[in-house]
Amino acid sequence: MNKAFVREPDSTATYCPRCGSQGERVGTEVLQHYVADAQRQLLTEPAFFCPSPKCAVAYFDAFERFVLVKDLVRPAYPKDPSAAICACFGVTRRDIQRDVDEGVVTRTRAAVEQAQSSAACCAHLAANGRSCVPYLQKCFLDCRQHRDQQTR
Repeated sequence: MNKAFVREPDSTATYCPRCGSQGERVGTEVLQHYVADAQRQLLTEPAFFCPSPKCAVAYFDAFERFVLVKDLVRPAYPKDPSAAICACFGVTRRDIQRDVDEGVVTRTRAAVEQAQSSAACCAHLAANGRSCVPYLQKCFLDCRQHRDQQTR
């Protein structure tokens, strides 16, 4: 077929205007939970979460308007490492670290099970509107790796 008659696919990826990370689309409920009304009204739909922990941008839209982490109404993980990793059940990095220190997976396993249950409200409470399970698993592995490096 002649390429003149083939339409190129539109790019659906939207990238953070500060760091270039691919944004994670979020719903209105998430924005209502983390962003003050005045700033939320500046963003158009769809809005995106910048997943880079080091980037100062929390949310942005396709027009490169954004809300900074410092302007959020509550702490959001991974932007704030002291914030709850699991916004639904309040599991923190400290909880995961205690599992690693004690050589167990009790808290981590319970957190994963809760996050996968019907009681989880990730679509509304998580900063990126997604399940925290990948963050919980990564945090556990990072804590264990850090412990292993210190014991060498």
